[in-house]
Order: sequence, then C-alpha cells, then structure tokens
Amino acid sequence: MLTCIWQAGRCYFQTLCIGLIHVFHHICVHRLDLLAMQQFRIAVVLSQKCKVFILLLCISAVCMLLNRETYSRFSQIFFEYTSPFLDSSPCACLKCLSEGNPWFMEHFNKSLQPFLTREYSASEDAFNWWKHIQSDRSSLNAHRAAVDELFQIFPNRQYNTQPSPDKCRSCAVVGNSMNLKGSHYGALIDSHDIIIRMNGGRTQGYEADVGARTTHHVMYPESAMDLGNTTHLVLFPFKTMDLRWLVSAFTTGSITVTYTTVKAKIKANKDLVMVLSPAFIKYVHEVWLDNLAHTYPSTGFMTVVLSLHMCDEVSVFGFGVDSDGNWSHYFEGLQNKHMRTGSHHGQREYQVIQQLSDLHKIHMYKGW
Repeated sequence: MLTCIWQAGRCYFQTLCIGLIHVFHHICVHRLDLLAMQQFRIAVVLSQKCKVFILLLCISAVCMLLNRETYSRFSQIFFEYTSPFLDSSPCACLKCLSEGNPWFMEHFNKSLQPFLTREYSASEDAFNWWKHIQSDRSSLNAHRAAVDELFQIFPNRQYNTQPSPDKCRSCAVVGNSMNLKGSHYGALIDSHDIIIRMNGGRTQGYEADVGARTTHHVMYPESAMDLGNTTHLVLFPFKTMDLRWLVSAFTTGSITVTYTTVKAKIKANKDLVMVLSPAFIKYVHEVWLDNLAHTYPSTGFMTVVLSLHMCDEVSVFGFGVDSDGNWSHYFEGLQNKHMRTGSHHGQREYQVIQQLSDLHKIHMYKGW
C-alpha cells in the first residue's frame, strides 16, 4: 500500500515538475522573442533566473515526499534563495548598482539630478564653490541669466536617471589612455547600450581598439569637437563663459577665446545637448574625492561617477597613467611630459575607480 502511494506521489510530482518546466520555458523563450536585439543581455539574465527558480521548485516537490523535518528545512532554504527572484528589483540586471555595499551607498546620492535644467540651476552655495574652479568672476545673477539663455536654444528636459525593473542599461565609459592601443576592445565597447567618450577621444582609424559607436560625448569648450547627428553633446561647464560659448557655438559663433582659442562653431544635434550641473561637480569633489584641497575632479573621473547615475552596469575602458605618470592618449603623442595629471588628483581618482572595481560596481578593463 505504502509503495503504491509512494509511486503515485512520485509520478504526480514528476508530472508537476515537467509541467512547470514547460510553462517557465515558454515564458522565458517568449520573453526572448519579444525583446529587441539590444536587450538580449536582459533576456539572458531573465532566462537564468527562470532556470534557477524551476530547479528549486522541482527539488521542493521531491522534498515534499520526504519526512516533515527535511521538508521544513528545505522550505526555509527555498524561500531564502527564491526571494531575490520574487521580490521586485530596481533593474533587470543580475545585480543593480543601487544595491549593496555600505561604502558605495554612503557616496552614491541617487536622488541628485546630474543635469542642468531651467528649474534646476545652481544654488548659491554650489555656485560659489564652482566659480573658483577656473577663477570665474561672474555673479550668481549673471550665471542664472546664462542658464536662461541656454534653454532658449536647447531642450529644457528632465532626464530620468532612475533604474527600471524591466531594463538593464549597460554603459561603456571610454577614456583616452594609451593602454587602449592594441587592446582589441572595440567589439566589446560597441555591445553596450550607452557609450560615453570624452574630450578628444575619436574612433576613426581606431575602431578595433575603441569601437565605432558613440551615444554621448563629454566635452568643454577647450576640448570641443564636431559630433554625429545621433550623439548627445554633454557639456561639462567649469565657468559661466562655457554656457555662453555653447549658445554661441550653435548660433553666432562670436566666442572664439576663453583662456585659450576655442572652436567658434560646432556641428552637433542641438536637440541632444545635455549640460552637467555645477552642483553635481561639487558633489563629485566633496563626496567621492573627500573634498581634496587645491584640485577639482577630472573630466574622466566625473564621467565615471555620472555613469553610475545613468546606468545599471558600467564598464570602464582606457583609464590610468602611463609608466611616467602622465595621462597619455591613444590618438596623439604626449606634448608635455612634465604635466602629469595637471590640476587633478589623478592618484586618488584612480584609487576610487579601483575600489569601485573591487566592489564589483564597475567592470575595469586595463588594456595591455
């Protein structure tokens, strides 16, 4: 009699497991069919989660046929391991940036708006700190007038930088280090959803190592270059003149000099222009670089921190100094071998980036 019950129970739960496998397999495959190619990474993650969940369900069914103590113990383990799949997650990645390590969460201010808008201009405190970066003598009123003029030309848009449970936004932050030469990272870089380059970084002739796609290009007037029509121009302003230059570069071309000669006109899509907030620059300096005296954050370091606010997975390429301690570039020879890292604390910046890598908050690719 007991043997018959056991065999019947085993047959029932075997059928249940097979049924569950078919159902969840159909869901996962159907999800793959619905997702576009650029979201294939998300589909893989969801498929992996489904497989683990199915396995745990099947083991649970088998354990129901065992004694009460074994089943009770397994139930505890089952709910412990399946809760991450059942609970809502901030993003669709296996691991989201906004979760985890206490040190990271102390530094990461997810509520901070990185980009300037007409409504979100610099506070007096942020402006007074920011204007000392390049000895800007403009008043707060003059700065706010420049912001108003800016948004008469460019979109006054709120950018949603918050994660979403149905998306896994991958970012490649591509620096300009010489260590990219011969790296063959091009295809890997191009596989990301968002690809951010900066300053003089270019792709033509270097596609095998740095990729061909660019979705966002960070610059300031003194490092400006023409962009394609589908690339976001991301201005990192260090003085009020930089805001005026941006307007001029898309209109009259009247500003040709700041502290050095700059491009009078620039080719780019004005509907894709984004401007970093002075408050965000202050936040990077005070929180991520511990308010180090006599320095301000480099464009590269600020771009890494910005990517933490824009993306769910971040890969960093082309960062670090050469053997002489200089920031040499893959696309040009070094003109001043005594400059080192200029007005920036390169060593401290690299330490923070390395710590982010050690904590698995970013993926660091060091080239050769």
